[in-house]
Amino acid sequence: MKANENNFVSLIKKRREEGILYVIDTYGALLQSIVKKRLFTWPDRVEECMNDIFLGIWQNIDSFDESKGSFVGWAAGVARLEAIDTLRRLQREPRLTSLEDMELEIPQEDSTILRLAEQELSKEMEEILSYLSPKDQELFRRIFVDEEAPEAAGNALGISRDNVYVRIFRGKKKIRGKFKERKRA
Repeated sequence: MKANENNFVSLIKKRREEGILYVIDTYGALLQSIVKKRLFTWPDRVEECMNDIFLGIWQNIDSFDESKGSFVGWAAGVARLEAIDTLRRLQREPRLTSLEDMELEIPQEDSTILRLAEQELSKEMEEILSYLSPKDQELFRRIFVDEEAPEAAGNALGISRDNVYVRIFRGKKKIRGKFKERKRA
């Protein structure tokens, strides 16, 4: 069976290779631009991270829920998280590089695809955050979107360190509850 926009998810769920090959061909450039944005100082690790992303999509396709958003948004989220995990792992490794070997290239991204993906992710994020109070929305944006340290985000908003973690816990619980309600409906 040939994979297309309508059946590639079900093919992946059935463990058919055509489905993941469709994802690689169709969304590979977008996912790679997300990875390159995070790993621009480790261009030799981009391919390894991409392989981990496709493996993650293959192994976790059952967690994709069409009612919660589009596949491209979900896959972009997988790519972002895997790139961050890879970056954290790489930052813990000692790295020796001679000055002659350093050739820093800033990656060029396909701005159209990236803009569309960011718009879709932004819509989904706004919907998720709409369940929270304005102050909690700002806290979640700072921590989970801008990747600001929880303590720094709390300081900027005048929230104590302990209260930041309580708000995060309660906010996540509230969001999960709302999505469970939506799923039942």
